Amino acid sequence: MARDALVPAVELRDVSKSFGTRRVLDRVSLTVPAGHGFCILGRSGTGKSVMLKHVIGLMQPDEGRVVVEGQDITGRSSRALSPVRQRIGFLFQNSALFDSISVGENVAFPLRRHRKLDEDAIRARASLLLDQVGLGREYDKMPAALSGGMRKRAGLARALALDPSILLADEPSAGLDPVTAAEIDALLVDLKRQSNTTIIVVTHNIPSARAIGDELVFLHEGTVLAQGTPADLDASEHELVRTFMRSTGAG
Repeated sequence: MARDALVPAVELRDVSKSFGTRRVLDRVSLTVPAGHGFCILGRSGTGKSVMLKHVIGLMQPDEGRVVVEGQDITGRSSRALSPVRQRIGFLFQNSALFDSISVGENVAFPLRRHRKLDEDAIRARASLLLDQVGLGREYDKMPAALSGGMRKRAGLARALALDPSILLADEPSAGLDPVTAAEIDALLVDLKRQSNTTIIVVTHNIPSARAIGDELVFLHEGTVLAQGTPADLDASEHELVRTFMRSTGAG
């Protein structure tokens, strides 16, 4: 799929979202350039995952607009969102694999649903993706037989099945040891470099953010407190941001 570097991958324009009396996003505006690594940082409960769900249309803003690759998706029905969602891969925090089918069939699932391919082509594509994430021998294994890091890799392979131009990843290193987390980071960086895929990552893992992020945004109480390169956030005028950036934890 061709990637148009001149059109931003994602734009949030004055997006607000509340749950009851709690305002989770408060007039947030940002632009994610195509082909960039973009990391969303902040303390728990500051709206990071809610922002990702707006990008893929799982949530709709109370106010503002969400634009994906030049298309305003605000208020679209699930059916109208389907073509957009097929261009977006989503790596869930818990990998969200189907436990009742094999690892390979998990990867094949989006292909069966959205592509008119014969069985040989589907299996070949799923096998190739598993090879790319280091799970080439695990096609017929069940998800329960995999370690946490392997499940993340399998979830990444499935997220890439439709060759998305945008990949969203919610806490991809959560629950992983530092070595495994670094391996997942390397896979994401390689994807960005080799395919010019836009990577948008929610993470608490500052080493991961430094590895993946061309640009970081720090959310606090529903607003953008700081935005820029890792060096920019290291030198932020806000003590909270500087303290966060000094973290070396992998969770």
